[in-house]
Amino acid sequence: MKIEQHLRVKVGDGYDVYIGSGILENCGRFISDLFPMRNCMIISESNVAPLYLETVQKSCEAAGLHVSSFVFPAGEDQKTLGTFGMILNAMADAHLTRKDFAIALGGGVCGDITGFAAGCYMRGIPFVQIPTTVLSMVDSSVGGKCAVDLPQGKNLAGVFHQPSLVLCDTDTLSTLTPEVFADGCAEAIKTGILNGGALYELLMEGPEEGRLPQIIGHCIAYKGGVVERDEKEQGERKLLNLGHTAGHAIEKCSNFGISHGSAVAIGTAIMARAADALAWSTEPLGEEVESLLKDYNLPVITDYEPEELLEAALADKKRSGKLITIIMPDAIGHCVMREVTKEQLLEVFTAGWR
Repeated sequence: MKIEQHLRVKVGDGYDVYIGSGILENCGRFISDLFPMRNCMIISESNVAPLYLETVQKSCEAAGLHVSSFVFPAGEDQKTLGTFGMILNAMADAHLTRKDFAIALGGGVCGDITGFAAGCYMRGIPFVQIPTTVLSMVDSSVGGKCAVDLPQGKNLAGVFHQPSLVLCDTDTLSTLTPEVFADGCAEAIKTGILNGGALYELLMEGPEEGRLPQIIGHCIAYKGGVVERDEKEQGERKLLNLGHTAGHAIEKCSNFGISHGSAVAIGTAIMARAADALAWSTEPLGEEVESLLKDYNLPVITDYEPEELLEAALADKKRSGKLITIIMPDAIGHCVMREVTKEQLLEVFTAGWR
């Protein structure tokens, strides 16, 4: 085992994040230090479980934990209240108590739905994040936003429930398809645009495997700092939604046939182009952002018309009365929140669409 990065997120009681290789085989020792001799349930999905569930379960049992598991079908279309209910029933059937905990083993969907179930079961039990994709490592495993989708939109039912521990084993990234790998890079690029500095410079050097622990560490450090200052998304944390207003609309228009990462990439490109076209940025961004996204094999345009995106975006949870909060890039390392009407949002989508 090689630990490349160790970070501490100081939200609530705080939690550790470990990034490195060979962590899955040793995860039990990290987890049992927090929850010695407890019962736990590993929640995973059908793509990940055949690869890693046995390894995690054996490591936990060797560390003295009593382990059960639940596996649900893979896919964004499983991020529903129905799956959420099945996980709660599985927890109850396993007789988990308030002293016990859950483990999310998988990508962003698994982490989101496991955190939501853990936050609700018996009014809240702890959970551990073991993310297995770039997207879940750089973004969703940290911060405690746990939710499921409703037919009306993304992540409309959920809770804020921070994990107790995050274990990022970069060995799991070797099994990802190029498309799933690129998906996660979209969130890393989004974070790079927000943060600038060393993270953006690393991303500009390209997606080389040796840079991944550093990129993941920078992303988590940035997001962790934002969450420490604004856990419940009342202010600064909204900046993390760069590219997501258009991105979520694209996902919904495609009936989730377009992946989250691809949709966020297109949404980020739309906002960068719109910032240029509307003279809302202090430096030209559109071409540079597009070029960077393309370097990571991500799309930058959509066939959905601005009017279609607007209709889908109006169901988004980031609304406040008649206004919608959007995130616009001003410069690399600086983005701003703008509250716009639906007419202004259509203007933004139109300016950034092509």
